[in-house]
Amino acid sequence: MKRAIGSFDELVLPKDERLLWQGRPCARSLAVRVFHLRLVLAWFGLLFMAGVVTRAMERQSWLDALSGGSRLIVPCAIAMLLLAGLAWLYSRTTRYTLTSRRVLIQFGAVLPMTLTIPFAQVGSADVKLWSDGTGDLPLSVISDKRLAFLLLWPHVRPWRLSQVEPMLRCVPDARGVADILSKALVAASSPAPEPTAAVMPVPRLVRPVQAIASAA
Repeated sequence: MKRAIGSFDELVLPKDERLLWQGRPCARSLAVRVFHLRLVLAWFGLLFMAGVVTRAMERQSWLDALSGGSRLIVPCAIAMLLLAGLAWLYSRTTRYTLTSRRVLIQFGAVLPMTLTIPFAQVGSADVKLWSDGTGDLPLSVISDKRLAFLLLWPHVRPWRLSQVEPMLRCVPDARGVADILSKALVAASSPAPEPTAAVMPVPRLVRPVQAIASAA
């Protein structure tokens, strides 16, 4: 029996661990923010204009110049379809999960993989909000093991090659997800009460999630 695209094994949690949120990246936001659909379209537009102007300067008629420039329509359409298809594929083959103890990033179309980040290894978390309500939630991880940027892409913070930061990318309702993550980190950093203990341990300080930017 073949496995459907984007299907993952059901998450089985310990009895003392609760599921807080699950979701996928928004395909439309991935197409725009990750695969830069608008920039590619603008690039083809500039090539079209340059071609028309060049032919016009060579004393060709405007009809011939426009006809010559229209040859870019087919490669432009193919590029748009490929990028949109990749965005849809990455969205379908990704699942983000927040529990009361960890963050899980499940991804991979051909070979499904899971990155588990316990809250104890989360040094800080931020959120970058976009005008369409989606956003990115990068996590600063405290670990002796070095994460592979290319293996995790696009679920990583851009241009952080030396200190790779896993990221929940293009998440719908990012503000609400950031609030859930912030409360979970604070709750996980607070020690459970121990009536028999003579000295209470000092809780680990965790910087709550903050919005670091807002873009159109």
